[in-house]
Amino acid sequence: MFVWFLAPVAVLLIVPAAAYLWTRINPRRIRTDIEIDASPEQVWRVLTDFAAYPQWNPFIVSAQGEPRAGATLTNRLAGNGGEMTFTPTVLAATPGRELRWIGRFVMPGVVDGEHYFLIEDLGGGRSRLVQGETFTGALVPFVGKTLDVADGFAAMNAALKARAEKMA
Repeated sequence: MFVWFLAPVAVLLIVPAAAYLWTRINPRRIRTDIEIDASPEQVWRVLTDFAAYPQWNPFIVSAQGEPRAGATLTNRLAGNGGEMTFTPTVLAATPGRELRWIGRFVMPGVVDGEHYFLIEDLGGGRSRLVQGETFTGALVPFVGKTLDVADGFAAMNAALKARAEKMA
C-alpha cells in the first residue's frame, strides 16, 4: 500500500526534474538577425529608448526600466491575439554591443527565457542586429508553440531597422 502512494509522488517529482535537465542539455533556441544601415550606436539608441516602444515596436509594445545590469524591466508583449506582461532582470547592457535579460515564469526552473540582442559592427555605418532567446525549464518540452516567437522577433527587427535607418 505504501509503495502505491509513493509512485504518483515519484512521477510528480521525476518527470519535471527530467524535463528540466533535458532542457539544460538541449535548450529550445530562437535566433533572428537583420542588417541595418545605421551605426551600432544608433541601433543601441533605438533599442534602449524604451519610452518610444509604443510608437514603433510591434512585439514588445511597452518597456519600462533601465538598460543596466541588475535592473528589472517591465515588458509587455503582443502576440497570439493577446498581451502578456513580464518582469525580466537585465544580465548585460553594453552600449552599442549587447542587451541581455532573463525572464522567468512563476519561479526559476519552470520556464526560463534568456533573451538577447547582439549588435555587430559591419563597418561603414552598418550593423547587424541579432535577436534571440534560449528557453530552459521543466515546462519547456510541454508548452510547444507558445514559445514560437520568431515571427515577433522578425517583426521587431524590421521595425527597429526602419526606425534606426530613418534616424541615421
